[in-house]
Amino acid sequence: MGYYLADKIFPNWSTFVKTILKPLGAKRKYFASKQESARKDVERVFGVLQSRFAIVREPVRYWDEETLTNIMKACIIMHNMIIEDDGAINLGFDHEREVNSFISVSYSEIPELHDFLQTHNRIRDRATSSQLQENLVEHLWEQYGSRIISFELLMSS
Repeated sequence: MGYYLADKIFPNWSTFVKTILKPLGAKRKYFASKQESARKDVERVFGVLQSRFAIVREPVRYWDEETLTNIMKACIIMHNMIIEDDGAINLGFDHEREVNSFISVSYSEIPELHDFLQTHNRIRDRATSSQLQENLVEHLWEQYGSRIISFELLMSS
């Protein structure tokens, strides 16, 4: 299951990795600074894409990971094309036809509902959220922490 970098306003769910508000120790301070920096970068990128493409603003609960990946890649590619062409692109979207088209609704049983509910409950698990954050603190420190200590020792001598 993937996760999102989030700030303190989000709930403690297993899909949100929040910063540590008052980090104690080098590991947690390093994690907090890197998490906040990456989260701000991602927020800027999504802000740009959301302002351009409505599909990025909509909920994604029912789409699979491959579809989401394709949507995001398509939006990024189109954004880059627009930037390159200074907005001179015409995608041929017929707004009137799309707005007035009918949506068919199925009332049959949904076989995936049970799986959806199980996933929903796993997402809201606070214990998994805490464990994910702790695992990420350790992973980040294992990957880069020794470099920080070496740099600090070098600077202090």
